[in-house]
Amino acid sequence: MFEEYALAARFVAPVGTLRLMTSDGTIEAQVQSFRDTFERTRAEIAKAIVGHNEIVEGVLICLFAGGHCLLEGVPGLGKTLLIRSLSEALHLKFSRVQFTPDLMPADVTGTTIVVETEHGRDFQFRKGPIFAQIVLADEINRATPKTQSSLLEAMQERSVTVGGVTHELERPFFVMATQNPIEQEGTYPLPEAQLDRFFFKLVVGYSTREELSLILDRTTTGETPKVSRVLDSAGIIAAQRLVRSVAIAPHVQDYAVRMVLATHPNGQFATPMANQFLRFGASPRAAQTIVLASKVKALLAGRSAVAFDDIKSVALAALRHRVLLNFEAEAEGRGADEIIQNVIDTLVLDAR
Repeated sequence: MFEEYALAARFVAPVGTLRLMTSDGTIEAQVQSFRDTFERTRAEIAKAIVGHNEIVEGVLICLFAGGHCLLEGVPGLGKTLLIRSLSEALHLKFSRVQFTPDLMPADVTGTTIVVETEHGRDFQFRKGPIFAQIVLADEINRATPKTQSSLLEAMQERSVTVGGVTHELERPFFVMATQNPIEQEGTYPLPEAQLDRFFFKLVVGYSTREELSLILDRTTTGETPKVSRVLDSAGIIAAQRLVRSVAIAPHVQDYAVRMVLATHPNGQFATPMANQFLRFGASPRAAQTIVLASKVKALLAGRSAVAFDDIKSVALAALRHRVLLNFEAEAEGRGADEIIQNVIDTLVLDAR
């Protein structure tokens, strides 16, 4: 597999792209620094969260790639606690919005109010909870699509427009949302445009016997774990720049492109399962997500170039919420994960 790393180091890359080999070890030092920062943040979260190692890693990949994360799982699995623990490990402004059916867009973005001043009445904009750096959208599917749409501009443009005035959000900015997949009464499915803006969709499963025992030890003995802050805004932004400068060889990037195109029914690269069970495939944002997440995985492996395995390891979380199943898939009980996994398993690595 060395060929894909070496080619990524040789090809003519944009200014600022990491090189695989350096004489002074500067790049190796940056990669190691990133790995250390990632592991320190993971270790702090582990003080409060037992198990769910893949979920924690996925959330941190979203953080360092500059994306938003959707966590799906039944109640009581620690989704909200994980996001709170992340906010405690980072020196960032944090806010939580509890989504309910009666929540209005102005409750999220803020509103213009009339205030009395010494010069008479005046209009002032009162910022809503979206004006933070980490926003927890708890049970996001309990709010109406109208209220869910209040997040769209913030998640894409990192800005909020109210009353014709655009307000920039402080960087870095992340939306971490949770939803319950089994309780349908009083819930509203997320629109496709909303889902597409989430970098990853992570499915949180149940804890093992050993993990559940450790949870009880931590939560029923009167001891509260203390999560320490390990990273601030400047550190996160620097890490995000490093991620974007990781090299990716043209044929490796083409594998990510074909991975997305393989989800388009009746397309050139569509798999038989995609043709049979999908109504619509993934968007260009999916390809952006796969490449950025793969760059984070490469750094975590101590490399400055993306490998095929990096793309394979992130494709499921990047694609599962960006494809639409057809009636036949629903009738036969086929899920998006099964179809995406089939794409990962069958797609040819190098189509040159």
